[in-house]
Amino acid sequence: MDATPTQLIVVNGRLFRPGTSTGPRPEEGPTAVVIEDGRIAALVSDAEALRLRHPRAEVIDAAGGLVLPGFDDAHIHVIPGGQWSGLLALREAVTVPELQSLVAEYAAAHPELPWIWGGGWHYAAWGDAGPAKEQLDAVVPDRPAMMVCMDGHSYWVNSAALRAAGIDRDTPDPPNGVIVRDPATGEPTGWLKERAGQLIYRVMPDPTHQDLKDALLRAVRALNASGFTAVQDARTDPVEVPVWREALAEGSLTLRSRIALPMAPEQSLAEWRTTLDEHEELVAPLRGGDWLTSGIVKGFVDGVIESRTAAMLAPYEGEESAGVPAFEPEQLTAFTVEAHRRGWQVQLHAIGDRGVRMALDAFEAAGRRRHRVEHAEIVHPEDVKRFAALDVVASMQPAHAFSAPDRAHEWHDVIGPGRAAANWPMSAIHESGGVIALGSDWPVVDFDPFATLHAATSADHALTLPQALSAYGHGSAYAAHAEHRRGSVAVGMDADLVVLDRDPLETGDVRGTGVTATIAGGLVVHRAP
Repeated sequence: MDATPTQLIVVNGRLFRPGTSTGPRPEEGPTAVVIEDGRIAALVSDAEALRLRHPRAEVIDAAGGLVLPGFDDAHIHVIPGGQWSGLLALREAVTVPELQSLVAEYAAAHPELPWIWGGGWHYAAWGDAGPAKEQLDAVVPDRPAMMVCMDGHSYWVNSAALRAAGIDRDTPDPPNGVIVRDPATGEPTGWLKERAGQLIYRVMPDPTHQDLKDALLRAVRALNASGFTAVQDARTDPVEVPVWREALAEGSLTLRSRIALPMAPEQSLAEWRTTLDEHEELVAPLRGGDWLTSGIVKGFVDGVIESRTAAMLAPYEGEESAGVPAFEPEQLTAFTVEAHRRGWQVQLHAIGDRGVRMALDAFEAAGRRRHRVEHAEIVHPEDVKRFAALDVVASMQPAHAFSAPDRAHEWHDVIGPGRAAANWPMSAIHESGGVIALGSDWPVVDFDPFATLHAATSADHALTLPQALSAYGHGSAYAAHAEHRRGSVAVGMDADLVVLDRDPLETGDVRGTGVTATIAGGLVVHRAP
């Protein structure tokens, strides 16, 4: 038997390493990575790497491009993203007529579909109004139709969908959900918020196991092609877990994946304990896995600012409401403490400043385990330093930051200029010693890593490009308790790397950057043509 290690060598690169503003120039340090049996074996000069080369080793010429840890999306929805990639996309429409045109075209092209399902619309299309069923009835009168908002927290449905779900003027709002109603008649308008969308989902046809698997593999291929070697699925439905395990068993899961199981508020503490028992039984075989693992649960503290469902410390502009959190503070703390006691990491969706404070309070009561606040769009200044003090990770998705120059939105108007000025405080959290982990929230926004990095470095409270690159590697790995295995270019680490076609650190601008190769576990899982 041949005892020669499996070897892959990357030469002529600029190696990105923590603590350096740029990768070393050839005369200043190593330019090559020697990979053996899936790990980084050496960081050396090109000449030394070629001297160490085994006869059958593969060599990748980085051609002066940046070599850095593979991108690790710390907040993503992989299977839904794969599903959405084949559905009606509304992201580019900016007016209601444009939305209607896209829906009509898609419905006409798919007469075989019992439901018309799409998404990606923006609140700005309606101005001060909101989605109306009549607007969707006009283009899909014969079948139920649901269009999901770009943030996944609002739903535009037609009359047929309301009838299919049995939603009428007498239907009560579900817990943590709102059926928007005509103030004069009480009839549903066709706009559903938060958990009210589940009333529609429960009557829609369920995807098959094969549908879910096809979506997962489609997503894996696309993510590998964009330089991703790891993902952290932000909320995995338990029915999806067998799909993940099957892909792992077949060897088609070429992303190191961590899946978070749900922590829903619509249960008692006793029921939550039973749910944790079920979660543990479901994912216990995955604990500590190299390519698929869990050990984390996800809860929603609040909603989103655009629909005024994020929990704020003060009312929204011109309104009496400050949003209503999904959990009562005492319930959130009790659920978090119980999960912590059993060894689970907890990640909490919290967008409003009250929601963020509730999450931090719950983590303070539970204890240190790198618990995570997801999104953290508005953080009260008094709470910024608590991230570092409590060892809580700020898992942030800067492409949501509509304050960036090219993402204007009424987000500012909803909360007012004072609070809007404190949006997405990435730099403040970082400067206070907190850990930032970067992600996209795909399919809410595209997973394009360079769009995420551009947003992180151009928002109001921006990171530097080296800081953002570190947050996409080491920060995300730290959030997953995996920094000892990935997230840095160092000897002994897993060989999870991305080779870029240039060194954006030379210009400070990532726009237009491409991926030459993606390496996961020492295997080339993508190579540019």
